[in-house]
Amino acid sequence: MESRLIGGLRHVVARHWWVLLLRGIVAIVLGLMAFLVPGITLASLILLIGVCCFADGIAAIAGGLRGHFWQSTFMGVVSILAGLATFFYPGLTAMVLLYVIAFWAIARGILDIIAAIEFRKVIEGELLLGLAGLLSIAFGVFVVLNPGAGALSIVWLLGAYALVFGITLVILGFRVKSLA
Repeated sequence: MESRLIGGLRHVVARHWWVLLLRGIVAIVLGLMAFLVPGITLASLILLIGVCCFADGIAAIAGGLRGHFWQSTFMGVVSILAGLATFFYPGLTAMVLLYVIAFWAIARGILDIIAAIEFRKVIEGELLLGLAGLLSIAFGVFVVLNPGAGALSIVWLLGAYALVFGITLVILGFRVKSLA
């Protein structure tokens, strides 16, 4: 019974490999923009983070609902709420924005680790999802502990985080695709 359940779950995860790929590509684009446009203004940063969170949330919800994964659906809701907060409150101070980014990254990281633990019997490379989760948590904790770094310097940290996180998810997406 359990092996049939695992086989069914593996099939569902493999069919939705593109969700991981899409999330990784969105994160890579964010990371590249942070490095290629270092003089970005706070308003642009707010918009960029909002778009990234919103797009990531939609992709996570789509994958979660289709695959019946509550973690992915919940991650999507958290990401969309973070994105909406940046759109509806554009006058946020740099400090508040930093905390929104930090707590979003920590929540994502925790939920990615939970998903990696659940997927360990189903896919190979689940450690990559766990690693992405640990990177998210480390990034969020760093931002919470160093809020005085300033909004512009956080762009570089966000860029590095987004590139590593995105590359990790792209690799995992292609590994999951190979299960099909």
